[in-house]
This record gives sequence, structure tokens and C-alpha cells, in this order.
Amino acid sequence: MNTFEFKNPTKIIFGKNTIEKLKNEIPKDAKILLLYGGGSIKKNGIYDQVKQALTEFNVLEFGGIPANPEYAILMKALKVIKSENITYLLAVGGGSVIDGTKFLSSAALFEGDTPWDILSKKIRTEKSMPFGTVLTLPATGSEMNSGAVITNTATKEKLGMGGPGLFPEFSILDPQVIQSIPQRQLANGLTDAFTHVLEQYMTYPTGALLQDRFAESIMQTLIEVAPQVIADPTNYEAASNFMWSCTMALNGLIQKGVPTDWAVHAMGHELTALFGIDHARTLAVIAPSHYKFNFEAKKEKLAQYAERIWNITEGSIEDKAHTAIEKTVAFFHELGIDTKLSDYTEDYIGTAEEISKRFNDRGWVALGERQNLSPDKVEEIVKMAY
Repeated sequence: MNTFEFKNPTKIIFGKNTIEKLKNEIPKDAKILLLYGGGSIKKNGIYDQVKQALTEFNVLEFGGIPANPEYAILMKALKVIKSENITYLLAVGGGSVIDGTKFLSSAALFEGDTPWDILSKKIRTEKSMPFGTVLTLPATGSEMNSGAVITNTATKEKLGMGGPGLFPEFSILDPQVIQSIPQRQLANGLTDAFTHVLEQYMTYPTGALLQDRFAESIMQTLIEVAPQVIADPTNYEAASNFMWSCTMALNGLIQKGVPTDWAVHAMGHELTALFGIDHARTLAVIAPSHYKFNFEAKKEKLAQYAERIWNITEGSIEDKAHTAIEKTVAFFHELGIDTKLSDYTEDYIGTAEEISKRFNDRGWVALGERQNLSPDKVEEIVKMAY
């Protein structure tokens, strides 16, 4: 196991009817900007619960943060933060709203030329405006980590940011919120969380026995509860396990002491930036081709995954590894997730070359757990995903 340090300061408040506990977590003298997405929280009762919990606070609102948090829209929110002297941010939404709030928490204190530099120049956020979250869509794990991804439609880019200043102070997780989530978004959430685990697990053996089994338990749980969650979102037990699995998939724990990949995300983000495809679906498009292309480097871990997750015990390491990829694709298909780029757009020709060029231009010339995935290899992987 590799040397590591681990600190996660986010307080988790989990369970039924926990939104009312908001009033205990925010300073009484705070001037709050409540941030949310397209307005679904006003239809499902979450908005009313939040407002009720904050009746004694000074609260302003900013809605309309889109599914891929858009830089231009976030800059409008930043103007509100500065003109109204906001001191505390509250994200009520899924990963996109939370990521947008993280960007704003950093941008509010940023002293550089333009806040986009935080992303384009990979400026680490050490300190930010304090913020908390009320999770409404389990998927990204953003409620308990220090990363965010922001889209710039003008430049057709989707870039990440991070740093210890981006941990939420608290996150409220009430599994009851999934009752109003459309099936498409539930499938996205399951796929997103599952792929997050794969990015931290599907590398090469390092003797990190406990870390492997942490990761495997999350994947096993997601596979078990997926049909229950899709069939009946009111099933509180299934919803609870789904929500907590999504959080645990990317709160930093399972990546400690092990190599991690993240090349699937790097390529997937480009597909979202270019075509507007749901984030989770881009991961399902890229992951199978990525594992096939890097088969020799990943086959030991793929075979372990085959045995422990899919109960495949017959055949050679290579046989098991190949079957594991097939099982993963089948799982995505069972969720209603297509796994080829051509399933989402007819304009895919030239995409691989464009992504390769972007990576070259940014200096992203060494991706993956071994830092040996060059842009020309990325080009081949994306073509395999057509």
C-alpha cells in the first residue's frame, strides 16, 4: 500500500427529515445565497423545507444553475455574491449545483485576473467562502469531496478544480429526496458512482487489501440496489444504500494508498463539452474501450473484479478479464445507458482527433495510473468508443 494522508472535514447529516437541521449548521449572522438548479426543488417540497429551516436567516436566492454548471451563469451569481456582500453559500441540488457552488466559493475570494484561471491554470483552492449543501441527487459525491468540474460553453471546455478549501462544511443527505427523481437521472447516478469506483480500483494490484474491498463493497451494493431504486424510489432502505454508496464512492477514502486512473473522466468530460451528453453516459461510453485498449496493463485487476463482483470463477486471467468488461457493459445496458458514442450523436467523426488535439494543447500528455496514456492513445480509445 502506498503512503498517504487523509483528512475529510465535511460533516454528514444523514437520514429522514434532516433538512430541518440546517438552522443548526450555519452561523446566525450569515448572509446566505441559496443556490439551486432548474426549479425542481420547488415542485418536490425540498425548497419549502429549506426555507422553513432558514426562516430566521437573511437569505437571497440564485436559481438556474444547469446540469453542467456553466461558467457564464456562475459569473452572474458571483456578481450577486459581491454586490450583496454574501458571507455564506448554500447549495441545494445535485453534483452540478454543488460543483457550481464550489467554484463560486473559490471565485469569491480569488484575486487573479479572471476566475476561469482557477480551472485553466489549475490553481489550487486553499481557502474559500464557507458553504454547505443539501443533496437532492445522489451521483457525484461532490457533497463530501474537494473537487468540482465547470463547463465553459464559449470555449467548449469542461475543466476540473480542487483544493482543501473546497470541502463543504456540512452536507445534509435525506434519502427521501430520490422519490421525485426521474428514472433517467437515477440511472445516471448509479452509473456515475459505479464508474467513480472503477477509476480508483481498475488499475493494478498493490496489495491494498482493505482498499480493494472497500471499493468492491460499494460496487456490490450499487449492483444490488440498482433494480430496486429504479423500480421503486420510495424504497427507503434501497434509497439509503444508494445515496451513501454515491457519497462513499468519491469522498477520498477508497483512493488512499492506491494508484488511480481518471483517464475515463478526462475523455468523458470532452464528450460532454462537445455534445452536451450527460456526464454519466460519457463515462459508460469511454470505460469499456479504455479497458479493452489497456487490457494488458489492467487484466489482473479486471480478473479480480470479475471474480469478486461478477462471480466469474472459470477460465484464465484473460478470460475472466474479458468477461468482466462484458458484464460491465451489460450492467450499464440494464440501467438503460447506451455505451457507444454513435448512440448519442451522428456527428462523431473527427471527435477522437479533436480530443487528442485538445489534450496536446493543454499539455495533457501522460494520463492514467501509469502516466503513459498519450494523446495519440486517447485518440485510439475514443475511436474504439464510436
